[in-house]
Amino acid sequence: MDERGWEECDFIFVSGDAYADHPSFAAALLCRLLEAEGYRIGLIPQPDWKDPASYTILGRPLLGFLVGAGNMDSMVAHYTAAKRLRSEDAYSPNNKKGYRPDRATLVYVEGIRRAYKEAAVIIGGIEASLRRFAHYDYWSDTVRRSILLDSKADILVCGMGEKPLLQIARRLALGENISSIIDERGTCVVKHSKNSADLSQWKDAVFLPSFMTVKENDEASLRAYAEHFMMQKKNADPLSAKPLIEENDGNRYVIQNPPALPVSSAEMDRIYELPFTRKAHPMYDDIPALKEVSFSLVSSRGCFGGCSFCAITNHQGRAVTGRSKESLQREARKLTSYKNFKGYIHDVGGPTANFFRPVCAKQKKGGFCTDRECLYPDVCPNLKADHHQYLETLKALREINGIKKVFIRSGIRFDFIQYDKKNGNEFLETLCRHHVSGQLKVAPEHVSAEVLDAMGKCPSSCYEQFRKDFSAVNKKLGLKQYLLPYYICAHPGAGMKEAKELSEYLKKTGFIPEQTQEFYPTPGTLSAVMYRTGLDPRTMKPIYTTKGDRERRKQKALIKK
Repeated sequence: MDERGWEECDFIFVSGDAYADHPSFAAALLCRLLEAEGYRIGLIPQPDWKDPASYTILGRPLLGFLVGAGNMDSMVAHYTAAKRLRSEDAYSPNNKKGYRPDRATLVYVEGIRRAYKEAAVIIGGIEASLRRFAHYDYWSDTVRRSILLDSKADILVCGMGEKPLLQIARRLALGENISSIIDERGTCVVKHSKNSADLSQWKDAVFLPSFMTVKENDEASLRAYAEHFMMQKKNADPLSAKPLIEENDGNRYVIQNPPALPVSSAEMDRIYELPFTRKAHPMYDDIPALKEVSFSLVSSRGCFGGCSFCAITNHQGRAVTGRSKESLQREARKLTSYKNFKGYIHDVGGPTANFFRPVCAKQKKGGFCTDRECLYPDVCPNLKADHHQYLETLKALREINGIKKVFIRSGIRFDFIQYDKKNGNEFLETLCRHHVSGQLKVAPEHVSAEVLDAMGKCPSSCYEQFRKDFSAVNKKLGLKQYLLPYYICAHPGAGMKEAKELSEYLKKTGFIPEQTQEFYPTPGTLSAVMYRTGLDPRTMKPIYTTKGDRERRKQKALIKK
């Protein structure tokens, strides 16, 4: 600040991650974007939350504090699916745990409020976004109220934060008080009122079941909680969603404005080409999470896969936005100028690498259907699976001078390859020839029809066909490459019968999984609602859930035999 002649920052970002100036880290991406708009930005990464002075090191910001728990939910970062403490934290210096607190968003806002009671505080990121309404908290086995109420922040930015945050920043810079900024897309606010009629400015709003209604364990409350989630899901499309209102404690209402419109390809190009150093701050020796992505390219965001256990669609949205080929080429050429770049791009992808462009007319406008999924229970007739633009982009990257190899590691949807009747075979051959380093990670997740249905995944026959196609292509190319499939045990719908079915399948195919994931009921997912309620919210029919540690361990052990 002294070197720049700043008396104060406009915004100060308090982050649960160590600071890496790379676009895969939300703090870096948002702060670089705000900087590009002319704002003076300070960062306090992983403050010592036990020391009040750690929040005052940069002084009070002119416009407000921005708070994010980090790229991962702090509770997921700290605890395994078995609720055991993890021994490492990849987003902290030298992989050491203990640099951030449990429920980091709540702790950071409390520390800021103690230091600067009247400062504006805006929370966001994956932890806040997926806790914006009443939510099941696996770690306490309770339904907790909105994190906006518990934190006492002023605004919650839900979903991808670029557009809402810039709008809030502009309004604050023009002198508007934070308390009057209640109508921005992609935000949640709290309204104090003794009468719901006072909320008439949110026209056509949908009232969710109240927190008091969904927090109990009786049959009516569990059903209401399942309905609560589905009402959110049906109002997630940016083009058609209505405001959502949830009553808390009689006179406090959490209000979610309609989601922000997705960034366009041109906007995404601009954001990811901001002047990131792609390095950790000099005060760190090592941030392991940065090594994984240091020489990777983010090519898209959004996912229409619809997996029940994944929160990406609830945070990034289902509409896919892809960057232009030219933008990715520029970023790749920049990588070749780094001294420690060895010629290998580690990934070109997003939530799902081969979801590179919108797949229907509605997605091209930034929206998606509210009454059906794109791939489940069967393929939407309007979906146009097409890999040709992704193929062109990968070819252009391979041809850049100084690039030896371009890998794809962020995961692919093998069923989507099969749905592409025009370019699917070419993509699979190109993938095997140029973009696999011996092993390709895929996620069939299970073989039981009942479990796959609960997961929102394609039938096991899709994976069997892909397994055969992958083997045939590698044989044709004279390559020895292997699939590395991931499986989940103890997901809703999976009992010992289904675990045995998966175990027998693995024995039959001769595959011994190195890593079997235990189902983790994290906020914001359909599967977590199934786990909490024992109901499938899509049908309201009962579904079996494995809750005891003993059976979870048995399922995992059976699969690994």
